[in-house]
Amino acid sequence: MLPYMRPIYLGARIAGPAVTVYSHPGDNLMIHAAIEQCRKGDVLVVTTKSESTDGMFRRAAGDFMPGARHCRSRDRGRCARRRGYNNDAIPRVLKAIHSMGTVKETAGSVNIDVVCAAAIVHPGDVIVADTDGVVVVQRREAAEVVRLSEERLAKEAKNREQLKAGKLGLDMYGLRAKLQALGVEYLDRAPE
Repeated sequence: MLPYMRPIYLGARIAGPAVTVYSHPGDNLMIHAAIEQCRKGDVLVVTTKSESTDGMFRRAAGDFMPGARHCRSRDRGRCARRRGYNNDAIPRVLKAIHSMGTVKETAGSVNIDVVCAAAIVHPGDVIVADTDGVVVVQRREAAEVVRLSEERLAKEAKNREQLKAGKLGLDMYGLRAKLQALGVEYLDRAPE
């Protein structure tokens, strides 16, 4: 998803299959409808018919709206619209945070293909989000992405050990030859 999608607090992470919601701006009726469809570990992906920065899934009157409380009490799901207000809150990754409330008036859709932050999301696609951003993994590619991610993590662990031991990135990644090919010269002192 586009890089403006960010969790509310640092260290927030979320991953799970998407339950998609298509709403009208300033109207969260379909979020309430979607919560009924959520199972443990699901991630709500909410998008609107047109631009909206309204508080679609927000804190109200010192507590969470009934839908968020329902998710938490039934362990129904998580919300991919900015991770919660503290470590006990419903995880949320958002484009914006806004105090503007919503109405519950207009029908929309649940579990249809949507576009959220320029990414196509199919119901059941895997949503992975943390402070680096949000990634949509197509359901049919999830197993291969997990395998490749595990390989990458192992490689990065090895690289961290080499860097910790004093090896330079220039040598680890073979960048000296590239610098030379680009005409980069090392000087003992600045030219006069």
